[in-house]
Amino acid sequence: MKIVVAGTGYVGLVTAVCLTEVGHTVTCVDIDENKIKMLKEGKSPIFEPGLEEIMLKNKDMLTYTTNSKEAYKNADVIFIGVGTPEKRDGSANLKYVYGVAEEIAESLEKDCVVVVKSTVPIGTNDKVEKLIKNKVKKGIKVEIVSNPEFLSQGTAVRDTLHAQRIVLGVPTKIAEKTMREVYDEFNIPYVITDRPSAEMIKYASNDFLALKISYINEIANLCEIVGANVEDVAKGMGMDSRIGNKFLNAGIGYGGSCFPKDTKALHWLANFYDYELKTIKAAIEINANQKLKLIKKARKYYETFENLNIAVLGLTFKPNTDDLREAPSLDNIPILLEDGANIKVYDPVGEKNYKKIYPNELKYCKSIEETLKDTDICFIFTEWDFVKNIDISEFERLMKKPIIIDGRNCYKIEDVKKYNVIYESIGRKTINNI
Repeated sequence: MKIVVAGTGYVGLVTAVCLTEVGHTVTCVDIDENKIKMLKEGKSPIFEPGLEEIMLKNKDMLTYTTNSKEAYKNADVIFIGVGTPEKRDGSANLKYVYGVAEEIAESLEKDCVVVVKSTVPIGTNDKVEKLIKNKVKKGIKVEIVSNPEFLSQGTAVRDTLHAQRIVLGVPTKIAEKTMREVYDEFNIPYVITDRPSAEMIKYASNDFLALKISYINEIANLCEIVGANVEDVAKGMGMDSRIGNKFLNAGIGYGGSCFPKDTKALHWLANFYDYELKTIKAAIEINANQKLKLIKKARKYYETFENLNIAVLGLTFKPNTDDLREAPSLDNIPILLEDGANIKVYDPVGEKNYKKIYPNELKYCKSIEETLKDTDICFIFTEWDFVKNIDISEFERLMKKPIIIDGRNCYKIEDVKKYNVIYESIGRKTINNI
């Protein structure tokens, strides 16, 4: 079976590489020549634990090219794994999906199954089918399948190889049979349904998780007011099997390429049909407000940040990724800069991408010690292991005034109490030992 994957971002590249783990030979297509050059050299253009190792292990089963016409023409299965970024109005930008679909239609020389792996609004697969069938050569039969992904950045390889389900929205038994040939070796349960339902499963799943995060953040904010501890609350909730303990970590909101985009896209789609998803609308608003929680906490200690030396630990939206999309640091650092602060940052993985946005405005440090030294306040935006593993005495020893504003609850309150620091976190009591 000749498999081709269009797009070498998180969805496309992870899908392609993981398919080789079960014995498939895969061709990866991308218009970005620099990406293809990196991939041919055995380097992944994205930071994702375990991905590059499998790329190298299965290098003889992977081909990378910018020649889409040649790649598509004799393919048995083509996965569309390109981006669907958010438009200004919150809707999904589908131009890349439709662009690939047109190229496929113009290139195909045999029957093929086209699989839409990208996250797309309900009804998109039907539009892809119409587009391809209107353009493909006479006599060539093309089946369109919806096969949404459920991977998380930082654990994408594991999430693909050991997924909890494979969702297939198939129009015919022939398409289902082909997709089973692709996936049977993964030994993962299937959910077989129609295309609109498959598309909705993706959005409903992601938006439910965003709701869960927003809910626990709301509870955390109330815990601070009434003197409760959100971690104990979350533990008590999570032990209920009907609720579960996942996505109950209070913090400064969700980010990344999925939750922000998918909540807005589903909200926009509902509005398009004159229906309002009130819960999704609330999650979007809660998340926007939660991202600025640390600035509000810091204002208790400094009315202005002008001329203050500020330490920032963590820039990415979550650990184990270099992705900055919707990262809370991008909401907070501009405020600190506008106030006239001197900012030192430490995130060895996120630094490269951050320098594209702020090449000169920040001091990029090579160690936590350098970052903390002689600072007036420290913000924690990402719960990297190197942040969680700091000896708390280092804040006291290195900072001019050890005020720690922790947006990810990296440290136990009992441990912090032992040191002469001010410690603000989310949904827990403030420690003030200064």
